[in-house]
Amino acid sequence: MTFHVTYTLSSKARNGAQERFRTTGGPPPPGVAMIARWHCVQGLKGFLIAETSDAEALARWLQEWTDLLSFEATPVLNDDQMMRVIG
Repeated sequence: MTFHVTYTLSSKARNGAQERFRTTGGPPPPGVAMIARWHCVQGLKGFLIAETSDAEALARWLQEWTDLLSFEATPVLNDDQMMRVIG
């Protein structure tokens, strides 16, 4: 399944989040493939596309960052998948 994940952080959490990202790179855990990640230019939000058949693995990844960021994870379909849904 493909997920669109939006993250936001407060200006108070910015420095801590940037330092953790510089140090770790924020890689996904085994079982989650990050397709791409984009950061908004003001630095306080962004989004990524991830694929996984294990929603728990995605949740564990996001949980590693919830002390600094808030997330919204939404399952999404591509055009071919949506065409099968609508017939």
